[in-house]
Amino acid sequence: MENNQPIGIFDSGIGGTSIWQEIHQLLPNEKTIYLADSINAPYGQKSKQEIIDLSMKNTDFLLKMNCKLIVVACNTATTNAIQELRAKYNVPFIGIEPAIKPAATNSKTQTIGILATKGTLNSELFHKATEMYQDTTIMEQVGHGLVQLIEGGKINSPEMEDLLHSYLQPMIDANIDYLVLGCSHYPYLIPQIKKILPEHIQIIDSGQAVARQTQKVLEEKVGVSNLQTPEPIFYTNTNPKVLLEILNGKYTVEQIDF
Repeated sequence: MENNQPIGIFDSGIGGTSIWQEIHQLLPNEKTIYLADSINAPYGQKSKQEIIDLSMKNTDFLLKMNCKLIVVACNTATTNAIQELRAKYNVPFIGIEPAIKPAATNSKTQTIGILATKGTLNSELFHKATEMYQDTTIMEQVGHGLVQLIEGGKINSPEMEDLLHSYLQPMIDANIDYLVLGCSHYPYLIPQIKKILPEHIQIIDSGQAVARQTQKVLEEKVGVSNLQTPEPIFYTNTNPKVLLEILNGKYTVEQIDF
């Protein structure tokens, strides 16, 4: 089944581009439209209703662009709003949740760490996921300040290094052997995190799993595109400088009032 309409992807900022990259790599013939709601980042500190409202606003924008499927490339928006989105809109949604299952299943020390936003860790969906692994100690850490530093273009700053040390050292001391990144911004911190973690601790994020699920839904329900190297479209409602840097200046980014 062929369908050349675009895939819509939204996040509370630039972090979801880590998900976009995995989708773009796996599905190069699909046209993608990425919406960065950076003016409202981070979502993790907002109320559930605010997150739902913003997610619906983002969805409305992408549906106006004729998107055939929407990827919620934000853990906080997925865990707080995806049920409401699926109930309201007649379009498939792909969500992103912390990859607790592979970490808990494969952990030898039965202790894993999760670095995520407050909104994700407090969500009902997250609590349901963790309840399944009673035999595993799950160390939860809210990544206060990390998203703001990433959005501010300060990935390699001393402030980032200090924050990461303070969040990760207690997990190292507790003998975790897996670290789950529970925010789509955080894969951009992997080089920094690797400098702090001992080599045996594995880092897991959800990007590849989301891309595979997107492919599955396209093939089974929506239809795949056969466009030849379509140019992705990026929108942001703040200064596009940091988004352009994350994309290595390869693509154009349009700043919009949104």
